Amino acid sequence: MDSVAEFFGGDQAEDRRRGSDLRYDMQIKLEEAAFGAGKEIEIAKLDTCEKCRGSGAEPGSRTITCSTCGGRGQVISSRGFFHVSQTCPRCRGAGEVIEKPCQKCHGEGRLEKLSRVKLKIPAGIREGSRLRSLGNGEAGTRGGPPGDLYVVIHVREHKIFQREGDDLYCDVPIPFSVAALGGDIDVPTLEGKGHLKVSTGTQSGQMFKLRGKGITNVNGRGRGDLFARLIVEVPSRLNAQQRRKLEEFAALCGDENTPLRKSFFERAKEFFT
Repeated sequence: MDSVAEFFGGDQAEDRRRGSDLRYDMQIKLEEAAFGAGKEIEIAKLDTCEKCRGSGAEPGSRTITCSTCGGRGQVISSRGFFHVSQTCPRCRGAGEVIEKPCQKCHGEGRLEKLSRVKLKIPAGIREGSRLRSLGNGEAGTRGGPPGDLYVVIHVREHKIFQREGDDLYCDVPIPFSVAALGGDIDVPTLEGKGHLKVSTGTQSGQMFKLRGKGITNVNGRGRGDLFARLIVEVPSRLNAQQRRKLEEFAALCGDENTPLRKSFFERAKEFFT
């Protein structure tokens, strides 16, 4: 049974023969949440019996008035001075019973089956959102209307990006030389490789924004941004030549090259006395 899912709406009116609603928890990738996707799921549920077509009766059989309640669907029992009205246990409130119940479903009108359901995941959907697929819950008893299927969305953790609202965040390591001298670097985006121009003297932790490279808003209000936090990576091993050059560089540097360090020690000097 196929259906296109839509967003969860209001409450359904209760029906005594209506089928039960079902819940399905679905995991999707961040890319699918960002751009939308078509999915198909398989669920086991009580579905309409093919032999009796949901009526619960053998072909050619008919329904007759319930002899227990006389067709009222209710029986009255006396408890001392009180009279209590209850649902008829034989016809379950229908007022009618099947003359010859279907042998395949035993008069239930439904059997457990595997059903395939198609869903459309809208672009921008968030963790915990619910989709409602009308009529794809369990079939109702004896031809009653079916329930609905509620799909709860869970977005898998991404190995690169973190999501906040419609924006994405990621950490991008860059060499010490690029941070000092500036240059162009590649940045990952959900659509492939992006480019970023790094300014001379970029500090570790500095954030750069790639406009419009985030998540599409689920309500159609534009698209979020991608924020790349640059992490300056200090070499963990140096060969002799690299070490010598770096020592020469350090000897040439003064406080004017490290204004943050100079400012910090001026504010913290009382703690060093």
